[in-house]
Amino acid sequence: MSKIIDVITEYYRIPLPEIMEDAKHGLHTHFEVPIVKITTDDGRTGVGYTYTGGFGGESIAKLIDKELKAVLINQDPSCVESLWDKMNWGIHYVARGGLASFAIAACDIALWDLRAKKADEPLYKLLGGHSNKVKCYGGAIDLNFPLDKLLKNNQKYLDMGLKAVKIKLGQKTLAEDIERIKAVRELIGPDVTFMVDANMSWSVEKAIKAAKLMNPYDILFLEEPTIPEDYEGYARIAEEGHIAVAGGENLRTPIEFMHMINYGHVDFPQPDASNVGGITGWLKVAALAQTHNLSVSTHGMQELHVSLLAAQPNAGYLEMHSFPIDQYTTRPLVIDKTDGMAVAPEEPGIGVTFDWEKLAPYKTSF
Repeated sequence: MSKIIDVITEYYRIPLPEIMEDAKHGLHTHFEVPIVKITTDDGRTGVGYTYTGGFGGESIAKLIDKELKAVLINQDPSCVESLWDKMNWGIHYVARGGLASFAIAACDIALWDLRAKKADEPLYKLLGGHSNKVKCYGGAIDLNFPLDKLLKNNQKYLDMGLKAVKIKLGQKTLAEDIERIKAVRELIGPDVTFMVDANMSWSVEKAIKAAKLMNPYDILFLEEPTIPEDYEGYARIAEEGHIAVAGGENLRTPIEFMHMINYGHVDFPQPDASNVGGITGWLKVAALAQTHNLSVSTHGMQELHVSLLAAQPNAGYLEMHSFPIDQYTTRPLVIDKTDGMAVAPEEPGIGVTFDWEKLAPYKTSF
């Protein structure tokens, strides 16, 4: 049996290549990547991480360093489920969900990296190996893009070989949103899958009205039309708007997903391993979705999620996100141009190896 002898936390604040905007979070100028390195007494190191949209990353790093490190030291790293439970219950009284789920995620992903490397297996095979590919869509934070730039950005996705795209909604008027939907549908044609995302910006009534207006444009799903806790509202939007609804990136525990599926009738649950407690939490949501005969999709973190989704028989869509974490790794997301699908990495471990030289200028004390 090996033991954990050290837990090192690092914090990176990385500028985005351009300012991006969505309807609820406003302008994004940076994203943050807290990274955890867990070392064992037999000389192995596992690397895990989480990310934010520019706020809270320093607090996450401190939470890991000041609280979760003490939970992990001297423990057997192979007992991933036990450690996930200990981290959750060790901190639940002051931080159930929220920042804790991000901090636990980074540690949990590092533990899975150790496990997969020890097994000498790529993550997608260790978790089941259903496939080595998954459906993928391009999803930019593009609310502030003028229409011509919006169209050019989606053409870029088509040129990459992607067969699905998503745009942000939440303009000052619904008429503007519908104009952008119409223009993108005309650009991509009838055979490319099209999703939209309102980033929690609408009331239930406005979302129902919007759903009806976008009906002619063959939208696969409307993502986060209203605040994530309004399960009844989600169910109303789906039923009265006659549209499939997606959500989950702002849910932090598997129990919240259970409520969203049972009461919100979400058609496309979207757990994010970075904030639902890591790979362990994500797998619980994927299993929950499968028992409800639903596919499971993802939000962000494409360089890791490609392996998680590829392992699942109920895999939905991988989001290729505007926070380009994968551009700071040795293997940015690979798209097979012949079918537009994302390809899971074959290297042992989680398949995410950071380029420390690229990251170095953005390392920040906390």
